[in-house]
Amino acid sequence: MKRVIIAGSGNAALSAGIAALEQGASVLVLEKADEAMSGGNTKYTAGAMRFAYNSGDELLPLLKDPDDPRLPRTEFGSYTREKFGADLLGFNDGRPLSEEQKTLVAESYETVRWLASHDVKFQPIYARQSFEKHGRHVFWGGLTLASDNEGVGLFDQELAAFKRLGGEIRYGCAVTDLVYGDGVVYGVKTSAGETLPADAVILACGGFEASESLRKTHIGPNWDKAKVRGTPHNTGDGLVMAQALSAQEYGLYAGCHATPMDLHMKDFGNIDLPAGERKKYRKICYFLGVMLNARGKRFVDEGINFRNYTYAQFGAAIMDQPEHFAWQIFDAKVFDLLYDEYSFHDAHFVQADTLPALIAKLEGVDKEAAAQTLEEFNGAVRSDIPFDPTVLDGKCTNGLALAKSNWAQTLDSAPFRAYPVTGGITFTYGGLKVNCDGAVISKAGMVIPGLFACGELVGGVFYNGYPGGSGLTSGAVFGRRAGIGAAKNP
Repeated sequence: MKRVIIAGSGNAALSAGIAALEQGASVLVLEKADEAMSGGNTKYTAGAMRFAYNSGDELLPLLKDPDDPRLPRTEFGSYTREKFGADLLGFNDGRPLSEEQKTLVAESYETVRWLASHDVKFQPIYARQSFEKHGRHVFWGGLTLASDNEGVGLFDQELAAFKRLGGEIRYGCAVTDLVYGDGVVYGVKTSAGETLPADAVILACGGFEASESLRKTHIGPNWDKAKVRGTPHNTGDGLVMAQALSAQEYGLYAGCHATPMDLHMKDFGNIDLPAGERKKYRKICYFLGVMLNARGKRFVDEGINFRNYTYAQFGAAIMDQPEHFAWQIFDAKVFDLLYDEYSFHDAHFVQADTLPALIAKLEGVDKEAAAQTLEEFNGAVRSDIPFDPTVLDGKCTNGLALAKSNWAQTLDSAPFRAYPVTGGITFTYGGLKVNCDGAVISKAGMVIPGLFACGELVGGVFYNGYPGGSGLTSGAVFGRRAGIGAAKNP
């Protein structure tokens, strides 16, 4: 029986473990964190998974509750492979689809269906990805399903499947080095002082987003100030260990997933909160209002596309602003459309009955410029186009140097609210080159025998952003590949 050791315990790691166990291997997961903090970044996510599907009928085998009474009144539409590929291509800055992106698209539905076969089930994201229209629930943006209980639920379901198949997990036991000799990885060293033999080692221990020094080195000098919305344990350990064996760096190291987050949140999504609440520091309803920087200016087209195509870019855009913050401004017309994180008990905001009074409360902002910006915005909103959040409604501004392309509404209904935000880094895009079996490739272009990688450690999947929900799917797709490859390692 092949012995596989996996470093990390998030979605990618557990997908790898499940796949390796299916192939008859024995699998040991070594997790750096204690049990409460296990699961890597997975527990910090909303549990949504983006995948290609042709109709709502293909979603039914994935559902925890296929008898949900809302389903007959739900329009899931379709999300084809071609559309998924086109969405990824839109973030590539002119690059063609990478082989990794093609794999993600081609294997996305099959992989989610595979997870469901292990009783990892999902629910429609009614609250965040649909709007009611003419008595029906209309989904938008190609993202339809999330795990029950979001990222925490995904971890719990995957861990249960892993254990049912006979997998073993140890907490508080970090992989500190790879055992390597005669050109082969044949085990690991741990923080407990052990040397553990293995026929294959899978690195699934995340990127370098929790390392200030590596963020500054690879992403830029401003990025030491970013809030870390995920685990404090993703400090680039797997990258460092693999690079010590001349593993090939691959992908866009200067790129990362950076979500708009509450300016006053603690690092790591406030680890004092229950895992299910940490994600509530996100602030991603900017498309319903406007964002102003310290100079009182708008700096992005808040309505250029659905938010699940823009939030990873706009988090980075906020980090590029003076003092690395912005204010999101809304009026009462949209309060009922704001996601629940805006009413979260620890959400920070200011409120006033007039726009001038609100502007006076915007700390760190050029008040005169802000007043002018909002006056010009209100004067530019098209009033002849109806507002419709279920589609790219074309309700835009006219005559502004920086347009708002959709969902532009005059800020005219009291009360008014403003939420201070900054960029919160979730995961990094630069990683390692792996082959079709998940084996790590060296700088010389050869397989490093015995060494595999998945999850954030796979480079070439994302570049200048990504369509929301792709990250967890990527972890499962490449985790499954690495698990199969490791179990079959000669």
